[in-house]
Amino acid sequence: MNAGRMNIYIPKLFRDFDPLKGKDFLKRVSLPENDNRYFIFPGFCDVHVHFREPGFSYKETIRSGSMAAARGGYTDVCTMPNLSPVPDSIEHLREETDIIRDTAVIKVHPYGALTVGEKGAEISDMEGMAPDVVAFSDDGKGIQKKEMMREAMRRARLLGKVIAAHCEDESLINDGYINEGDYAREHGHPGISSMSEWIQIKRDADLALETRAKYHVCHISTKESVEIIREAKKKGADITCETAPHYILLDDSMIREEGRFKMNPPLRSKKDREAIIEGLLDGTIDMIATDHAPHSDEEKSKGLKGSAFGITGIETAFQLLYTGLVMKGIISLDRLIELMCINPRTRFGIPFSDSDFTMWDLGSETVIDSSRFISKGHSTPFEGWTVTGRCLLTVSDGKTAYSGI
Repeated sequence: MNAGRMNIYIPKLFRDFDPLKGKDFLKRVSLPENDNRYFIFPGFCDVHVHFREPGFSYKETIRSGSMAAARGGYTDVCTMPNLSPVPDSIEHLREETDIIRDTAVIKVHPYGALTVGEKGAEISDMEGMAPDVVAFSDDGKGIQKKEMMREAMRRARLLGKVIAAHCEDESLINDGYINEGDYAREHGHPGISSMSEWIQIKRDADLALETRAKYHVCHISTKESVEIIREAKKKGADITCETAPHYILLDDSMIREEGRFKMNPPLRSKKDREAIIEGLLDGTIDMIATDHAPHSDEEKSKGLKGSAFGITGIETAFQLLYTGLVMKGIISLDRLIELMCINPRTRFGIPFSDSDFTMWDLGSETVIDSSRFISKGHSTPFEGWTVTGRCLLTVSDGKTAYSGI
């Protein structure tokens, strides 16, 4: 490979990034001369994925999930703890880390649960798990009791760990399964209010200020959430947040009567989507995570009401965001790499390495076809979308994790 015709993205915080140094196998890659469509980036980092193992390997395994992530350009992912057993103790965590060690093709960093069994009634063994987890979360469930969250924040601060919160007030769900908006009213579906998300974010932002804990909000979807986080940052709270590609590129006017449009939080209104984009532009939103949440085809085949919550997204995130944001001039490529690579690593203490990188052809168009996914999950609201960008190679720890050349 002639490095002169390969664009190597060097992050501002990682000036020594040199993926070509000492890697003879890269020099054997045959690419057209004098074509600037090829880019090498540091490996992407996703702080919010569900790989379903142990407990639900029919949906996804550590191996299938990590291979899918590599195809999406990721070399580091953080796996949520809604598993069986829930990683709420050293013993339960070890079941997951043993599988990671034996089967993952990229770096997989587990979360520890905040509460025992993710039931919200008793704090987990945070102290025992702290050395082996990237952060703590009860993702999939919101912590309903304020005192429980305050105590979790207090412990996390002493441990120097981030709390990543799924914010959802269960008293405001009312059996809803899509956004409480025009589509729900017009089609007779019970809706989930925006308040169910932002009211817990407001509570937790105040607690973060009080306890001085490192607090991270998962998958924000509403305009109020953006406003609350923006104000909390101004007040000095140690708070960060993520959103996901579907909240950036879709809104509830685009819903179809299919399970592939059902996720939690749900797709919100156009105004919410506009606020999310504004949050990306002004720095309120720190990173983009996929919330990759695969289910079996059967579980996603029962329409909006009957299907499980969650979609598959880790193989298509960069393509979608490059096409929908960068190519449209909404954000720069530099900003996208900050959101997908630099900021997640910085917040969660996940190191850079020039042995972790991904190579992309940014001149190639493709159509999203879920039947070709590596993931066991095939449910995506972006089925059939034409996107630009194709992953050619992902290298993790100096080893090829994915090759599409």
